[in-house]
Amino acid sequence: MRARRESREGVCEITSLNHDGSGVGHCDGKVVFVDGALPGEEVGFTFSARKRRYDTGVAHTIMRPSPERVLPRCPHFGVCGGCRLQHLDGQAQLRAKEAVVREALAHIAKIHSETWAEPVAGPLWAYRRKARLGVRVVEKKGGVLVGFRERQHSFIAPLTICHTLHPRLGERLVELKALLEHLSCPQHIPQVEFAAGDDSAALVFRHLAPLTDVDRERMAAFGKTWGFAIYAQSGGPETVQAITADPMPLRYRLPAFDVDLAFTPLDFVQINAEANKAMVSQAIDWLDVQAKTHVLDLFCGLGNFTLALGRRAQSVIGIEGAESLVERARANAAANGLSHITFQTADLDGPQLEVLLRDKPLDAALLDPPRTGALTAVTVLAQHQVPRLVYVSCNPATLARDADVLVHQYGYCLARLGVIDMFAHTHHIEAMALFLRET
Repeated sequence: MRARRESREGVCEITSLNHDGSGVGHCDGKVVFVDGALPGEEVGFTFSARKRRYDTGVAHTIMRPSPERVLPRCPHFGVCGGCRLQHLDGQAQLRAKEAVVREALAHIAKIHSETWAEPVAGPLWAYRRKARLGVRVVEKKGGVLVGFRERQHSFIAPLTICHTLHPRLGERLVELKALLEHLSCPQHIPQVEFAAGDDSAALVFRHLAPLTDVDRERMAAFGKTWGFAIYAQSGGPETVQAITADPMPLRYRLPAFDVDLAFTPLDFVQINAEANKAMVSQAIDWLDVQAKTHVLDLFCGLGNFTLALGRRAQSVIGIEGAESLVERARANAAANGLSHITFQTADLDGPQLEVLLRDKPLDAALLDPPRTGALTAVTVLAQHQVPRLVYVSCNPATLARDADVLVHQYGYCLARLGVIDMFAHTHHIEAMALFLRET
């Protein structure tokens, strides 16, 4: 007997959004995650994968649209994977991200926060000051492609404009494509990295074959015309070399704290400058930093929080795993006249932190870990009985895991929680949590 062929089409009601921005519904008694669908909608969709516990699909017909559905601004929306939520109103995006954080805390840590702060948000458009664009040569698609990866594939989505990128690059993608087409080896340039400071911007061209003198001249001319410092990168970060003569350094200011931070094109900095300013101010407010406060800043990077803390606290210790960032942080502290800040390099997932903190008085600590979280660090801080912790998270799941340890093993309370919309129109979620040690 021939096996029954499963339908490739389905219809379902969408009840919520999951962590990657897909609509969550049920079809044929099973959970289905539908790309392009919003809560409250009835949608027709095409199955993209059938699994034992859930299915996935892509919406093709919105039978009953959500009142929060809006018209996406970008002509590439739906193909480009850079944004997934342009079809959802900005305020609704914040509520959806807050719901994901609530669910992670409730499900993983069995914690329900009653005190939610107003979301920290920056501009919805033209905010992205760091990006890595992929480059491919695909003749049947028109030659050189420049853009982010496609939503459903690893292919490069060819972009002509990007409304979330800083306009210096977002409005110059056609010109960047033309430059690449006139280089001798576009097929050996896999990516272009972009970084913008307050007053300058840079492009780093990763190349797997040598550049010719003509290539360098063309790249330098492009930079001069459109206002970019141009760099070439033949290998790891240590191989980055300036093509532009005397490139203008990258830097950004935190005016509320009168600090100025310098960084290099490949350094990590927060994507959204305005959201970052608000985030730093909120963190220092939640830490209740006073003139006699001793503060620890873990995963401190090049000093984004540390220098601002230094304007308020009696002493600040910044600890980071990457020596190159620690060197940058020390230089930034010196340039801003903050001699009472010290920096150290340490593996924050290893035993060094416990040794470094021994016999050091600490009134408060801030953590800004990567997506893997800070389980080792929060354990050490709890054992050190640091009374006040602010945790900045870019992954609700690891935030919930670490909150579970602080609350249920060490007696901290989750006193305040709020989302930070560092990546508008994307499914990426940042959150800030305040933990207080109960005595």
